[in-house]
Amino acid sequence: MTKKVLVPIDGSPQSNDALDYALEEFAEDDITLLHVIDPIDAGYTAPVGLPGGSEEWYENEKESAETIFEEARTVADEYGVTLDSATEMGRPAQTIVEFADDEEFDQIVMGSHGRSGVSRILLGSVAETVVRRASMPVTVVR
Repeated sequence: MTKKVLVPIDGSPQSNDALDYALEEFAEDDITLLHVIDPIDAGYTAPVGLPGGSEEWYENEKESAETIFEEARTVADEYGVTLDSATEMGRPAQTIVEFADDEEFDQIVMGSHGRSGVSRILLGSVAETVVRRASMPVTVVR
């Protein structure tokens, strides 16, 4: 029976490693990439005082997601695998878990972390939170 495998991806080396792992281990299954746009990031990168700045920020984030998906599809082509993709907005860990539940995925494969330094300490590990909250198996690739 074909499994549904979710691979959250943010363009970090860790998420790229997770994609490689998923393509090697689950090539015969349905693999979906998920990119989560975190609205908290808008506070750090959106232009201040510009009308519609948040809309511009959001459009830029969607374009970044498409670039990440295109790069992932190039890698998947080497394995002969077709990928589905989705972009959601929200807190990454919560959004990943909810998306996986709502879409009835059988497995999550994700990188160990995409953040580093102070932001990782302050915001915690997305992978750790997903492991604790997901109702399906989670493989964390390091």
